[in-house]
Amino acid sequence: MDVQAIDTMCRGFYVEPELAKPLFEVREFKTLAKSTFGGVMAKHDIPEDEAWRVFGVLGNESLEETVDEMDEVGVEKIFLDQLVQWSRDAKQALTLLSVEELAEMVDRSDGRVVPGVGYNPHRIPESLERIERAVEDHDFKYIWFHPMTFGLEPTDEKCYPLYAKANELDVPVSFQTGQSAEPLPSEPGHPMYADEVAMDFPDLTLVLTHTGWPWTEEWCSMLWRHPNVYGNIGAYYPSFLPDSQVEFIDGRIRDKVMWATNGLGLKRCKEEFLELDVRDETKRAVLRENALEVFDI
Repeated sequence: MDVQAIDTMCRGFYVEPELAKPLFEVREFKTLAKSTFGGVMAKHDIPEDEAWRVFGVLGNESLEETVDEMDEVGVEKIFLDQLVQWSRDAKQALTLLSVEELAEMVDRSDGRVVPGVGYNPHRIPESLERIERAVEDHDFKYIWFHPMTFGLEPTDEKCYPLYAKANELDVPVSFQTGQSAEPLPSEPGHPMYADEVAMDFPDLTLVLTHTGWPWTEEWCSMLWRHPNVYGNIGAYYPSFLPDSQVEFIDGRIRDKVMWATNGLGLKRCKEEFLELDVRDETKRAVLRENALEVFDI
């Protein structure tokens, strides 16, 4: 099947691995290197003090090289966001890319990059100003939020200024659901927290990322129940998806799910999704059509 896919959640370090260097200076990412990426690091003999190089194995060395891969694999656009997070250990914000750096990537890629802005609930006025500037001045298409890195449930009052601003600007909010791969509290990742937010903001588009695993049934429930709630399957290879979730995607929520890689590899993630036992109409919707509608691109 020839579908020009849209990766609705890639990562800046997939196109420029050295961007990840500062992340691996904090304990959370050092632990991630030993756990989630331990096998890859051992296979490629990557030392712990150069753990950021794991993204060079999974991705490319430059944006230009990534665009070449996109052409080869059949990926029209990739979504990159600021990756605003918080280190509980270092007690500091971690931001992969500035608004201006992302805007420059959009230009360098001739529009193949779709930019997203981040949110820091510890700096609410500053974050809201940045969001408004990114959307209105640089045409950013969405906001990506990582509640668990801040130890906040998505229903926390510190999150609501984000939803109100996104509602005002008419841009979707994507936030992580499911477990945290880093040593961060996973409780805020329960997809069911989206229930109250979706009801409080019925005109706001919410995108629940990372499949919701291990709470995949909750994730399916939220997408099915709420017209304004969508999801992406990034962060896990499609071959890993539970059969029950694949069945749901191929039926009730076909129009609510979007393909994403989370930087795990465009080629493998697309090939594995195309190999799933789902209908062709589901493959077209998930790989491309739903993203075009949800993100107005």
